[in-house]
Amino acid sequence: MDIEELKDLRLRDFVPRPTVRLPQSTVYRASTPAVDAHNHLGRWHDGDWRVKDVPALVGLMDECNVATVVNLDGCWDDELETNLDRYDRAHPDRFVTYCRVDWSQTAVPGWPDRVAASIVDSASRGAKGLKLWKDIGLRLRDENGELLFLDDPRLEGMWSALADTGLPVAVHTADPAAFFEPMDQHNERVEELLRHPDWRFMGPEFPPLPRLLDALESAVAAHPDVTFVGAHVGCYAEDLDWVDRMLTTYPNFAVDIAARIAELGRQPRRTRKLIEDHPDRVVLGTDVSPPTAEDYATYFRFLETADEYFPYDTSEPPGNGRWRISALDLSPELAAAVIGDNARRLIPALHDHSGIA
Repeated sequence: MDIEELKDLRLRDFVPRPTVRLPQSTVYRASTPAVDAHNHLGRWHDGDWRVKDVPALVGLMDECNVATVVNLDGCWDDELETNLDRYDRAHPDRFVTYCRVDWSQTAVPGWPDRVAASIVDSASRGAKGLKLWKDIGLRLRDENGELLFLDDPRLEGMWSALADTGLPVAVHTADPAAFFEPMDQHNERVEELLRHPDWRFMGPEFPPLPRLLDALESAVAAHPDVTFVGAHVGCYAEDLDWVDRMLTTYPNFAVDIAARIAELGRQPRRTRKLIEDHPDRVVLGTDVSPPTAEDYATYFRFLETADEYFPYDTSEPPGNGRWRISALDLSPELAAAVIGDNARRLIPALHDHSGIA
């Protein structure tokens, strides 16, 4: 291209190649048996199995030293049984399946009791936790057409059911902060939002981000007998001081790092301090389904090496934003805690899982 052509270079065509020369590590296997505590193996999302060949996935797990994958897509009733048959029962100790609840019930009066009963039923069938998704607060409405939030008092039966059954809850509320900001030249994730316009949550039909986070905190504070794992770094990876306060204030709150190493890797010193200050309450998750060896290698590299300025994914431009990340260089003890030990302690179904060599 000549100079005049470059003056009109479109952002989508700008793919710079870094000239900085840095060490490049490849960590094909975790240093300790890993638990991928946030993944989607079911067919809840689009009606088809995310993983077509389960034995091949088990082989990949062996290759990467991943002892267990948590499947958040168990759903309820017959679909839960089908997930349990496909994963947990067919491959003992390698998968742990969480249930969901049928939120379409909220359109019909009496739904709180049905939601609570569904959790008890799912636990009796073999579900090992509950997944709550971001539709709570953003889209779910009750029988009166009003948005339903995590701090709604009508959910008390749900929280009681979790406490009684001992199921932990993986909770995803809100989404990246940029998704709640104006869609303009200042939004650092504008390319991502252009690809996925339905991920934008700014407008009169959506609550502001603080309302969603406040609802999460209220639920955690009111239910100390329930173990909460805040998905995606507690749903606010852009503000680790907020996450730190939550972890400091509420012993029943933990976080996973699924799909947020892009955020954490541009603040590696702050991220490492968060883990050092709360060594027992940060867990590995990838949210990559189906996972690949390269996906796991990137997460292990991020946690276990001192590499700087490397890509967090292979797409061009990168999926979340135009930046690179630096690794955390965790001590072996901290790396072992995040990669597997914390999940084995926080998820009762994994208490007796020592992992694979």
